[in-house]
Amino acid sequence: MPRKKRLIPIDGALHLMCRGNNKQNLFFTDVDKEYYRSLLRKHKYENKILINHYCLMNNHVHLIVWLKAHSRLSRFMKQVNLSYFKFYNKKYGYCGHLWQDRFKSNIIDSDIYLLHCGKYIELNPVRARLVNSPGEYEFSSYNFYAKTRCDDIVTLNPALFEFSVSEEIRRKYYIEFTVDYDSINRKNLNSLTFIGSKEFIESKEKTFGVMNAPRRRGRPKK
Repeated sequence: MPRKKRLIPIDGALHLMCRGNNKQNLFFTDVDKEYYRSLLRKHKYENKILINHYCLMNNHVHLIVWLKAHSRLSRFMKQVNLSYFKFYNKKYGYCGHLWQDRFKSNIIDSDIYLLHCGKYIELNPVRARLVNSPGEYEFSSYNFYAKTRCDDIVTLNPALFEFSVSEEIRRKYYIEFTVDYDSINRKNLNSLTFIGSKEFIESKEKTFGVMNAPRRRGRPKK
């Protein structure tokens, strides 16, 4: 079967996820994760990609990126993941597929849903019981927002400007906002094409000619 065409917004946000083949670990040490971060940092500039949020888990990667008309998403992901594949093979003597299929992507509404998706991916380490709070995890964008820690991978989520132009007020708001774990669940991010309000979803369904929820396999029920 031909590959399903990827839906790319001209000026908007995407949630991306890359998983290890057969859910195997991509990262075994902090050095591995730091190398992957260096690849994000290196290739985002040349491909005109803005990264609003990220989280590197042991066997998968989450990114929220903002794309413009001149952004080169496929080239960016190929450069990052192929470079990491070569690093991984050399370091661990690995043979075979490292990444599971193509990276997954969901188009996100550009208001509160963009913040909810960012919060969701930054709470992954807490849900996985790797840490007790998101601020304890070094390989996500959470501390950029909650502790104003310097992170040249991240471009500030534009939705935060709706709350305040003050960095201190935005920081306090983000910490309070992130306490609520369950506003977006795993099913939403993994199975839906569009994440946002009803009006946003209906608009994107019309624009791209696809329905948001994937159809179930088999014959419809009578």
